[in-house]
Amino acid sequence: MLKSFAGPFIATFFISMFVLLMQMLWRYIDELVGKGLDFSVIVELLFYFSLSLVPMALPLAVLLSSIMTFGTLGENYELIALKSAGISLYRIMYPLIILILCLCVFTFFFSNNILPIANMRAGNLLYDIKKHKPELSFKEGVFTNDLEGYSIKIDKINKNTGMMYNMLIYNHRDVPGNYEVTRADSGMMVNDSHSTHMELVLFHGNTYTDESMKPNGRKTFPFRRLSFEKQSVLIELPGNEFKRRDEDFITAVMLNLKQLEYTIDSLQNRLDSRKKEETTRMLKANYEKNRNANNQRDSILRQETAMLTGDADSLYKELDPDERKRAMENALQYARDVNTNAMKDVSFYKRQEDQIRKNQIEWHKKFTLPFACLIFFFIGAPLGGIIRKGGLGMPVVISVLLFIIYYVISMMGQRAAKEAVLSMWFGSWLSSLVLLPLGVLLTYKSVTDSEIMNGESYINFFKKITYWLKKGRNAKA
Repeated sequence: MLKSFAGPFIATFFISMFVLLMQMLWRYIDELVGKGLDFSVIVELLFYFSLSLVPMALPLAVLLSSIMTFGTLGENYELIALKSAGISLYRIMYPLIILILCLCVFTFFFSNNILPIANMRAGNLLYDIKKHKPELSFKEGVFTNDLEGYSIKIDKINKNTGMMYNMLIYNHRDVPGNYEVTRADSGMMVNDSHSTHMELVLFHGNTYTDESMKPNGRKTFPFRRLSFEKQSVLIELPGNEFKRRDEDFITAVMLNLKQLEYTIDSLQNRLDSRKKEETTRMLKANYEKNRNANNQRDSILRQETAMLTGDADSLYKELDPDERKRAMENALQYARDVNTNAMKDVSFYKRQEDQIRKNQIEWHKKFTLPFACLIFFFIGAPLGGIIRKGGLGMPVVISVLLFIIYYVISMMGQRAAKEAVLSMWFGSWLSSLVLLPLGVLLTYKSVTDSEIMNGESYINFFKKITYWLKKGRNAKA
């Protein structure tokens, strides 16, 4: 059994890896073409991509090879011969169950120890490639923030000449905010491999500058407009030669279990601390401040206003028109300040909670991927014995269909978990919970030799239902 399973498994694993790798390359093809990269860099990137796809290719290979192996045994009547000799299906599957359990352990070890490093190296390498020639990172009709301090939008790019048309450039290099906006009919980038700057040559446009946003900027006549026929802008680059960037940015897919647990605890503690600090600040700035002010107020003044303090409208009516106007302006400004601070806090809370959920999903994925190998084996092995078809025909169709169902359910569950619609564990394990009963059902049907794939049995079943329905109507008549 091990010998029969090993060949299809190795073949289907590399086929799955090739298909998934081509899909991955299709996503990043625009960032790789025309960069002038060395062949060794491309090979290294493909190697990291391949490592990152192993946990996804293993379940698909297990499913496909299981169907092929047991389908071939059934097609050649070897499975029937083994059963007629008194060997149960569980006994036939026993060596492969041990192998799949070992494969699950390997998948967990790979996902926890090797996969984070491969994702980190691939991410860093992709970032360096994108920075190698920034002018090729622009996409038509989309704002690009790859150049530090600039946001650039280009409507059309001539790939042959490098000329860019209808350019919109926001400059926030010196101070926060878009204090300078430039519109140009066309432009192009001049890149010198020996220079640390890139020259952006613009033609026929205008530059609008808000001088008041600059440090020590003038307050009188702060807005300035400059028209030009040709203008050159020097953009500083971190280095024009291809250099490896330090591994200074970490995402959830680049962490192992211990690091994920530490990150989740750190983010949660930071969120709780921020909420506590904000609650204390609001109490001090509002309730405690007003209470202390009331305690320190002159007793005679309190007696004079005692009749009015219980009614805000009465206090407001006692003011003259100018004081009423100032009171309303102060109240509106105070409400705007409170709303701004509240929105900042809500935005911070949302970002922290999203980050926590992303890390929690990655934590669960360390276990769901190995478990998927086990589920797909108990789906593929009995299904192959039922359909009794080997080769790459029917097994490929069924395997791809089941894998797509698993992948779609997995993405839906993870998305719902990220949006807090479902609990974290339920959303992460949803695909496994859906396919696990299917594996149990198919295994049971295969052990009991049920004709689950025989169309004639279903026809007879519906004929029986139709017969009993007609008999019931006749009895009522």
